[in-house]
Amino acid sequence: MSPKTLEAEWIARADLAALVAALGPGTVRWVGGAVRDTLLGKPVHDIDAATTLEPAEVVTRLGAAKIRSVPTGIEHGTVTAILEGGPVEITTLRHDVSTDGRRATVKFANDWQDDAARRDFTINALYADPSSGEVFDWFGGLEDLETGRVRFIGDARERIREDHLRILRYYRFQARFGAALDAASERACIELAPTMKGLSRERVGWELQNLLAIADPVATVQRMYDGGVLGVVLPEASDAGMEALAAVVAKEREAGLPPSPLRRLAALLPADEKVAAQVASRLRLSTANKKRLVAAARRSGTPSDPHVLAYRLGREAAIDRLLLAGQDPAALSGWEIPVLPLKGGEIVARGVAAGPEVARILQAVEERWIGEGFPPRERVEALLDAELGARKPV
Repeated sequence: MSPKTLEAEWIARADLAALVAALGPGTVRWVGGAVRDTLLGKPVHDIDAATTLEPAEVVTRLGAAKIRSVPTGIEHGTVTAILEGGPVEITTLRHDVSTDGRRATVKFANDWQDDAARRDFTINALYADPSSGEVFDWFGGLEDLETGRVRFIGDARERIREDHLRILRYYRFQARFGAALDAASERACIELAPTMKGLSRERVGWELQNLLAIADPVATVQRMYDGGVLGVVLPEASDAGMEALAAVVAKEREAGLPPSPLRRLAALLPADEKVAAQVASRLRLSTANKKRLVAAARRSGTPSDPHVLAYRLGREAAIDRLLLAGQDPAALSGWEIPVLPLKGGEIVARGVAAGPEVARILQAVEERWIGEGFPPRERVEALLDAELGARKPV
């Protein structure tokens, strides 16, 4: 990769050129993931910019150029420009006034290097000039990209004390970009791991799922487990859970399935519905994800027929259970989950009074329909006839 120049198609986007023109020459640079991923030859999904302008001035200049903006984090200096090619977050240069490990009090600044110094890792502190593509690197981020090293800027312990979530971010970035370990960063994460107990559960859950969503996080999660870091945020993890995680990641790869962070989280947990529910609540998972995690915890009772499992639980939950049980989910590929071709109203029309008896008959027909492999409507009608014929006279 070029050591000092950013070259990519996205840089030449007309809407980005209009944005730069609106803010003014020399006032804005691309920063963070877009710069890092471009230099690595990876796809760029989100574009962030840093600017010497204060938020109010950013809004004013964008408005004058007919570019819509949203004050998504204006108290921290961030304004989002809504562009045709996708939103761009524009953040005013800052330096920290104080931090408490969870949030920082910042002051707007106008020095690019000061802004870079408050970032987490060297590979995230790379800035690029929109016009020339020149890359600005004050902390060795380019060299770290080349060697595959994730390294905190300056003193690792100081960076972690500023924001304790950086411990989980370190491991996520290590799993994604790291080829060589930075011993000082790893030692600091292990030493300060207990500080994560004060973090919000939402932030921990979000970061943990991002880590588990990486193609193959097994080696990294194993180091977290061995170093006692994982136990701080997920004390339910065990040796058996680590083995299950490795097995699920391998099974996903064999089946050609994309990584599922929720499935991998389930693998780390014991097959205990109560534990799964507690973890889901602690990590503030959505109701749907909580149900899926609990369903995955029932894996000891996985049915032999994948179609039945998918019908009862849904496709994703069924694949979770199959993979966690070491079974092949190939039978579900391209299979459309059927709908029982029978409604309660049809049973009422056959002379059964509306109420619990209708529900009982419907359930009985459904169970036989499932047991016969989801036959077509004609067979369902025959099953209904049989069920009605077996009723005792009232």
